[in-house]
This record gives sequence, structure tokens and C-alpha cells, in this order.
Amino acid sequence: MSGAPVIEVSDLKKHFPIRKGLLRRLVGHVHAVDGVSFTIGEAETLAVVGESGCGKTTVGRTVLRLIEPTAGSIKVSGTDITRLTRKELRPYRRQMQIVFQDPFASLNPRIRAGEIVGEPLMVHGAGSKAERAEKVADLFAKVGLRPQQAGNFPHEFSGGQRQRISIARALALNPKFIVADEPVSALDVSIQAQVLNLMVRLQRTEGLSYLFVSHNLAVVEHIAHRVAVMYLGRIVEYADTGTLFSNPQHPYTEALLSAIPVPDPELKKPRRIMQGDVPSPIKPPPGCHFHPRCPIATDRCKVETPVLKEGAPGHKVACHLR
Repeated sequence: MSGAPVIEVSDLKKHFPIRKGLLRRLVGHVHAVDGVSFTIGEAETLAVVGESGCGKTTVGRTVLRLIEPTAGSIKVSGTDITRLTRKELRPYRRQMQIVFQDPFASLNPRIRAGEIVGEPLMVHGAGSKAERAEKVADLFAKVGLRPQQAGNFPHEFSGGQRQRISIARALALNPKFIVADEPVSALDVSIQAQVLNLMVRLQRTEGLSYLFVSHNLAVVEHIAHRVAVMYLGRIVEYADTGTLFSNPQHPYTEALLSAIPVPDPELKKPRRIMQGDVPSPIKPPPGCHFHPRCPIATDRCKVETPVLKEGAPGHKVACHLR
């Protein structure tokens, strides 16, 4: 990572209130994100991985302030945007975009594809009508679609093509940073590689930075420079992709990696089966959140929260025993 980070997140928390009864009394909180810190440099991809419900998507949406953070700070190119008003935040909206998981649900079925891609330009008053149309045609070509398809509706495209439209819309305002929220999980396996390769190529040509949210570690290995492993709202391991895949330190990371299918049926790989279910984020376990499912947990793990500390250069792990 060279120069100042594009995104700098420090001790980010998001706790959703739980209210019950006629008077809507506060009875607790869902600890969706519980003190997460990371940086993303220019033209760099940080993948956030973990099981469903660990807080990955909430991190992405909170960084963009689509969801308001409970605590912590978010800096974009050195400027703290955490407490900016909607009006003050508007210029930074242009620098940050999102690609959603389901391309069919995230595209308005009543609007033609060209209007969908051009909508950000219109909202921000960028260029004349003719200039916007030219930009839309250029964006279609950039993501591998024919400009003539701009007049089609979303249902007239395949799943992979719809996700390309979503990517084109995200690129419309020339952002620096894109949150990709499981962008290929709803696509056929044969199409996933095409969309991933498109994202890699766009990163190279446009200098984009990605926060790539995924539960698919095989996909993450292909696209990410660094990986943050999340469990129940916290980052438990943080390293560059090569190091994490070759030398995982946290027991949870080891279990996730052991679950990746091996394409060779003759090759037997030892599996680490995690016991039990993910605890509730409403009342997470004390100490290390992973201790009820950890095969090496000690009494200390049950009462003392491990700090995410650096063991080797650039490799951080939150575990008392590593």
C-alpha cells in the first residue's frame, strides 16, 4: 500500500437497538459490528470474510454511511466523514459506491438500463444530456456490454449482464472506492470468473479500491490483496492473502480454510469441523467470542477478550494462544 489510505476505519461499531412492547422499550442491542479497524490503499482489495451473520455486509454499508455507525471513525482520503451531515457528505458520495449481491433486486425493473447507469450522473448534475448519453455508452463498453443494449429493461439481460450494469452504475461518477457486497454469489460459476476478471481489470485501469465482502474463500483468493476474517462482529485475523491461506493462525480461519473443496478427488484434505452454532449477536459470549466452538480454548479465553495483535509483519491475530 503506497501513499495515504483511501479508506481508514478505526474502532467501528454498529449496535442495532431491540425494542419491545407497546411503549417500544429498549431491551437490548444486536452487536452487529463490535470494534473493527482496517485501512484500504489505492488500487487495493481488502476482502472481509466469515460465516453468515458475522457482520460483513453491515461493515460495508456502515463505511458508506448507508447505515449510521454507533461509534468509531471513517476517513475517506484523510477526511473524517463519520459525523458529516447529509449535505456535507454529498461530495464524498461521488467517491464511494456499492455493488449489491443480487443484480436483479438492485435494478429498477421499470427503468431502461441506460437510465439506470446514467441516474447517478443526473442526480449529481454531471454534464449535459448529450454528454451523459455519451458517458453511458462509454460505461457500457467498459463493462463488456453493447451500447445498443442501453434501451433494454433489466429482465432482458442475463444475471451476469445485470451485474455488469450494476458495476457500470457504480463507475458512473469515477469513484475511488467500491464496496462489492458478495457481487458474484448470485451468479452461475461460469459467469463468476468473468465478472471477477472484469473487476480486476477495472481496478488496474481505473485505480479502484475495493472492500470485497464474501463467504467464498476460493473467490477471495483470486481477487483480494489482503483479508480480514470476521467472527460475530470482530476481526479475528488480518493478513495479506498469500500469508493467510498458507499460514492461518486463528482456529476459526483454519476451520474456514479446511472447508474449501479440493478439485482432486484422490487428494484427501483434513477437515476441521466446528462444533455448535454461531452464538447470538444479541448476547455474545464473554471473552473471546469464538471460545464456545474453539477446540483449543482455555479458561482465559472465556473471560478475557483477545486483542488483535501483530505476530509477524502485517499479520494480526486475536487469539491468546497464538
